[in-house]
Amino acid sequence: MEAGSSSATLENGRRQKGIDKNQYSMPPKLEPFVPRKDHNPRELRSWAKRTGFVSNFSGEVLSTVNERKREQSGRDDTSEFDLESGEIDSKEKTYPKVEIDPIFGRPGANNRGIEIEPVSRPRPVRPILEDDGESSLREVMGRNENERRRIGAAPVFGINENERKVQPKTNVNGNRNLQEEALVSPMLSPGMEQKKDEGIEKREREADIYPGGGGEPAGPGGWRISQRMKCGIRDNPGYVPLIYYGIQHYLSLAGSLIFIPVIVVPAMGGTDKDTATVISTMLLVSGITTILHSYFGTRLPLVQGSSFVFLAPVLLILNSQEYRNLSEHKFRHIMRELQGAIIVGSIFQCSLGFSGFMSLFLRFVNPVVVSPTVAAIGLAFFSYGFPQAGGCVEISIPLILLVLIFTLVCQFSSFSCKPGLDSVPLSVILIWAYAFFLTAGGAYNYKGCSSAVPTSNILVDSCRRHAYTMKHCRTDVSNAWRTAAWVRVPYPFQWGIPVFHFRTSLIMIIVLLIASVDSIGTYHFSALQVHSKPPTPGIVSRGVGMEGFCSLLAGLWGTGTGSTTLTENVHTINVTKVASRRAVQLGAILLIFFSFIGKVGAILASIPQALAASVLCFVWALVVALGLSTLQYSQTASFRNITIVGVSLFLGLSIPAYVQQYQPKSSLILPSYFVPYAAASDGPVNTGSKDLDFALNGLLSMNMVVTLLLAFVLDNTVPGSRQERGVYIWSSAEDLTTDPSIRADYSLPARVAHCFRWA
Repeated sequence: MEAGSSSATLENGRRQKGIDKNQYSMPPKLEPFVPRKDHNPRELRSWAKRTGFVSNFSGEVLSTVNERKREQSGRDDTSEFDLESGEIDSKEKTYPKVEIDPIFGRPGANNRGIEIEPVSRPRPVRPILEDDGESSLREVMGRNENERRRIGAAPVFGINENERKVQPKTNVNGNRNLQEEALVSPMLSPGMEQKKDEGIEKREREADIYPGGGGEPAGPGGWRISQRMKCGIRDNPGYVPLIYYGIQHYLSLAGSLIFIPVIVVPAMGGTDKDTATVISTMLLVSGITTILHSYFGTRLPLVQGSSFVFLAPVLLILNSQEYRNLSEHKFRHIMRELQGAIIVGSIFQCSLGFSGFMSLFLRFVNPVVVSPTVAAIGLAFFSYGFPQAGGCVEISIPLILLVLIFTLVCQFSSFSCKPGLDSVPLSVILIWAYAFFLTAGGAYNYKGCSSAVPTSNILVDSCRRHAYTMKHCRTDVSNAWRTAAWVRVPYPFQWGIPVFHFRTSLIMIIVLLIASVDSIGTYHFSALQVHSKPPTPGIVSRGVGMEGFCSLLAGLWGTGTGSTTLTENVHTINVTKVASRRAVQLGAILLIFFSFIGKVGAILASIPQALAASVLCFVWALVVALGLSTLQYSQTASFRNITIVGVSLFLGLSIPAYVQQYQPKSSLILPSYFVPYAAASDGPVNTGSKDLDFALNGLLSMNMVVTLLLAFVLDNTVPGSRQERGVYIWSSAEDLTTDPSIRADYSLPARVAHCFRWA
């Protein structure tokens, strides 16, 4: 487009061509501009030359008005900074100009480059360099805005107000691109400038909500992420802080690593020594799998271990008719059955991840699917939590209250009573000491009764009434300390050769699939927590495959459960603000060391069951809360999402209750809190195959399975936009090759990556 458009220039052109001035009394007939497929950016220039089109946004109107004002004021600016050459030109004043689309008044959409031509400018422009920062750009923007308001330039005809709305781009840290705003701002009308000022004020008001000023940066997809992290994913604060942070990570996960064996092993018929051995084995496997996942999995600072996802199938198998009346070696038979099922399920999970099929499955897994599924995992044990904790209310209720005080009152009030370690283990230590003093003081001593006598051998009626209280309240009931060895190394197949059955293997395959869905949400959420971009689908698939390999190790060693990413770890990162990968690895090394000391497992195995059940009540409630918090990534006010989550959760609890009522015999034999997990043997499904009936009835009696099935089908069939559904935004493979931060966070170690380059 030509740089000059004044009346003198047009008059000189007419005289040279010998054209009469009266011929231009009528406006010339403009020929229409017809775009072609092979669009040439220079065609706009030629069309503007032929038609005499002048844009109000190119600076000509501003220059004319400024020249008049300068002539009146007597000023003569003789120097101008040339942005193209970097020198001051005293003869011709130039300014870089973006060529404007003559039809729509917008910059050209050609990504190959922006055509810059010198345009006559009346006022000197101070050079805007990168070092000048935000102040220089805002100064130029404000000066142009004031001039535009004084002139009152009218908008270009034919432009819809909606077409002028330009959304400012944001970078990874949520900061606006001011250089692009400087180019776009001259195009906005005064009305749009007013809206723009109102938007800036609104953002400033929102920024005041978050402490520390400036607001929290927006992550990928515009989601808010935590801003204040003590330690990043690749930070190394030193060995002493790493040890402290590592212990803090694993102490907060005691509910999954310790209390599951305390609850499950006695129900399987195991002794106190077996409970101590399973706890030591679980510590060893959790340490090994955490190190493997931090090097060869997603490489996020996530702890691997026994999850509550596996608790329901364990209770389902141990309450089957085959093992219900078994008396001799019941624990070993059930453990071998669980080992075989976990090994088969882990092989399926490995093939799902390492084959890359999980990267295709990711498009169907969204927050609306993950949220009710994780919430159903915690809600599934509401009939088991307090019925077990209520066996000794004098220690269970104080423990729940103390945990709530440490986690809510101390952390969100002005009182400086926040404990140095996590609140859950500190509360357990205090209440455990309180229960020890009650036991030593004779609070649970009954005349003629002994806690060492099994309940089945007690003949006195008065002692039978107090047997349940002594078992759940006394701290000296367990003989694990007397029977456990000081040094014991857990080894594979320590319970015998695994037993493989189709029914239990099918159940464990579905359970590990649910664990994979849970891990997908944990990967995405934890990546935002540690200020990293989400992993690529390939990295997610690699992490799921590594979780399958970790479950294979758990099946070989015989922990009774599989291995997966612990959802509670996300809450630990959010509270402690520590996301160092080395802290998690060092804590895993300490976990492996303590697993070799048999007395450590014996001490943990001697925790009273009422104390363990009270802690699990809080942990299960936390799992429900973490699951529901995943909905923040979708539109929570959407009726579609509310309906899907509500229907999935309600039917996920109601359908298993319907299946569980087909067991009249079980209600007479098993305790009330085990009745919901005995529906696999006596369910409504009857196909003629006992193994298939057991598997289908067992799956339909588990809340998380029904909830996942309903949420998955509804979310992927009911219409909804990507923004409404809150579809997970994963990084692309190009980001992994171009962004050094993503490559440093998720890439395999150099030697390992060289060996697996073919993959």
